[in-house]
Amino acid sequence: MSKQSLITAIALGTAALAGGGQALAADLTISCGAVGVELELCEQGVNQWEEQTGHSVDIVSTPNSSTERLSLYQQILSANSSDIDVLQIDVVWPGLLANHLLDLGETLGEDAAAGHFPAIVENNTVDGRLVAMPWFTDAGVLYYRKDLLEEYGFEPPETWEELTAIAREIQAGEQAAGDRIWGYVFQGRAYEGLTCNALEWVASHGGGTIVDAEGNLTVNNADAASALDLAASWIGDITPEGVLNYTEEEARGLFQSGNAVFMRNWPYAWSLAQGEESEVRGRVGVVKLPHGEGGNSAATLGGWNLAVSRYSENPELAADLVAFLTGEAEQKRRAIEGSYNPTLERLYADEEVLAAVPFFGTLYDTFANAVARPSAATGESYGRVSNAFFDTTHSVLSGEMSATDALPQLEGQLRRLERRWK
Repeated sequence: MSKQSLITAIALGTAALAGGGQALAADLTISCGAVGVELELCEQGVNQWEEQTGHSVDIVSTPNSSTERLSLYQQILSANSSDIDVLQIDVVWPGLLANHLLDLGETLGEDAAAGHFPAIVENNTVDGRLVAMPWFTDAGVLYYRKDLLEEYGFEPPETWEELTAIAREIQAGEQAAGDRIWGYVFQGRAYEGLTCNALEWVASHGGGTIVDAEGNLTVNNADAASALDLAASWIGDITPEGVLNYTEEEARGLFQSGNAVFMRNWPYAWSLAQGEESEVRGRVGVVKLPHGEGGNSAATLGGWNLAVSRYSENPELAADLVAFLTGEAEQKRRAIEGSYNPTLERLYADEEVLAAVPFFGTLYDTFANAVARPSAATGESYGRVSNAFFDTTHSVLSGEMSATDALPQLEGQLRRLERRWK
């Protein structure tokens, strides 16, 4: 049965029951956003599905930190609990959670994921089972103050060294004029977001991706050390020390209030920066991230998917909700209203989407060719690999040790884990 016919059948069934004088709507629970616009868009989509089908859905509150959210999911699923029917899962989690998730290809049909980016569908397919439907994709991008770069006579930086120099000059000039502004902000807290940032620094310097596709460790090399030491040099210079505890929202808050020249973040921040209450509305540009000398720009592949718990008491209904929320109409709405990257390729040629988010067109290659974290190569060990990587990176950024000293120690930690995936 197609997605639309399944939705229609459920709606008709509900109407028939209601006509008999008794509404037997089945309740579902979903985790699909933590705060802000992400949560609002989820609520709006869920409400539309409720109106269409007559069924009710409770939205479960979860931590905003992806690391903490994963821990919560693992506790719930390991207990075979039906507390959450539909789960929003990170692009690096399918391999970790697959044994607890429904095969949506079997429930929704073989063409369930047709039209979505093949790489994401492949990422979400574990042992031949489609364990999650693509919802929105992500890749790191560089936001910058168009007005300030123009005033100081700069083009957007192409290398990290250029970004450092431009940020330092504009910051000094603006601070001399009495403005409290920093040159560059990013996600520096010890969590998954720092893995994403640091992977971009390392990969764009030619330092590899921590673990390569064959499962070999690549992290301990001179290019990786150079990338991390450069990032450490920003702290207290062009970047506030507080960045060591920043997630996406803290970085966005500083940039959107007009207190940063550059920001690394995900595409969702675009619509917020253009909002009526934004201090930088109309003065923001977006380009691909810089690269190291002799390297290429590298944007970490991000994004989230929707999955159905194997322990759901209403698995087919839950799968139908997933089909609706990941469908073309919802993805288009979320792109226009929240600048969330669609996973449906055809929406990148949609005139209304491009009018709302112009850089979806100019940075299409960045999104289509983003650098994946080594979750596929390391399987169930990915969480430990990432934790070790972001803890080590945080130590370097904090000035506790140099990258040259830290990376051999990190390699030693990962060697002890390596046997789990090789």
